[in-house]
Amino acid sequence: MQQVFKSFGLALVGSMHPKMLWLSLRPFMIVSVFWGALIWLTWTPALELLSTFLTASIFTGWIADGLIWAGFESARAWIAPLFFVMLLIPLISISLLVFIALTTVPTIVKVVTRQYAYKDIAKKKGGSLFGSFVYTLWSALICLALVILTLPVWWIPPLVAVLPPLLWGWLTMRLMSYDVLALHATAEERDTLLHQHRWPLVAMGIISGVLGAVPTFFWATSVLALVLFPIVSFVALWIYSLIFVFAALWFTHYLLEALKELRSNELNQSLNIEARVIDTELPNHG
Repeated sequence: MQQVFKSFGLALVGSMHPKMLWLSLRPFMIVSVFWGALIWLTWTPALELLSTFLTASIFTGWIADGLIWAGFESARAWIAPLFFVMLLIPLISISLLVFIALTTVPTIVKVVTRQYAYKDIAKKKGGSLFGSFVYTLWSALICLALVILTLPVWWIPPLVAVLPPLLWGWLTMRLMSYDVLALHATAEERDTLLHQHRWPLVAMGIISGVLGAVPTFFWATSVLALVLFPIVSFVALWIYSLIFVFAALWFTHYLLEALKELRSNELNQSLNIEARVIDTELPNHG
């Protein structure tokens, strides 16, 4: 755990560097433009379609009826925008994390490996750009499926503080672990590190998920966020981006140090075996 805290401190300091702030701003701007244009083009027809579905479907019609019965007479006016925002939040968050994993994490790894502590780590290229794309896409689809399955219970008070951090943490751990090691570790080394350090990595992913869930909680529970959705969403999206860049730095420092330790242990073990072989052969030659 000492290395977890050490890596956390290095990542926290590193994330304040102007280059890292720019690396958090760049994906935020690109994803914001994409989703801003998409929301602007689909907002009205999507709300009409969703409103019809929520009121006419036998599976969801009870929601509006239950809210009206509970005293929320204007529920039919705002229930469709609320559900649309609820659907957009995980989609935007996952797309941002995937974009950062594919385009920003390799740059962060290059920046970190220029530091003196990691300059001697050999590049064994156990991963590839295509492998990263497939792994990222598959992980994102799994996470999206879990989000869709669990979304109806996100707003139950105990679960809203548990499910988003777990989901974002799991996805962050998978994406960061693969992309950080893709250039420098072999596939066997990557599997060994993920097995040996699975619990620290899980803890790091969950902590990153908790940090990422803070804007999600505000985004999803604030009336102001619903009224000013475009403005609030852009602010929350930049916070997401900054947190994901911090997570990338954290995983990079931790896993590169773990890779150094793994190779050092393997080298020492190999030297010990050679020394034993020589010791056993010397009496025979004598």
